[in-house]
Amino acid sequence: MVVRHWREDPCIILHVTGDLDVAGAPRLQAELDQALSTAGTPNLVVDLTEVPFCDSVGLGVLVAALNHVRHADGRMILVLGPGMISHLLTITNLDRHFETRPTMGEARSALGSAA
Repeated sequence: MVVRHWREDPCIILHVTGDLDVAGAPRLQAELDQALSTAGTPNLVVDLTEVPFCDSVGLGVLVAALNHVRHADGRMILVLGPGMISHLLTITNLDRHFETRPTMGEARSALGSAA
């Protein structure tokens, strides 16, 4: 798994590539911890369009990040294409809790990013 993050005011972008499973989840958790350690209200975009698989451990990392962001009065948007992760969110009823967009552009626009 490869995770990159950067700031694009007013949000933090994370781009994830590879399986979000028991092996990859700690890498995502470390990047999330680093990205969310900055002061202020976190607005987070997590691009999962290049993640073909997610297990319960990976899902747990996403839920924990959502809880952290909401507790800090921020917003978190997942960028998802059709496929496994969208289906996983639906069957677990988490689609009602996560805000999603089909493209990075739409996610940035939703958070008011100029990019």
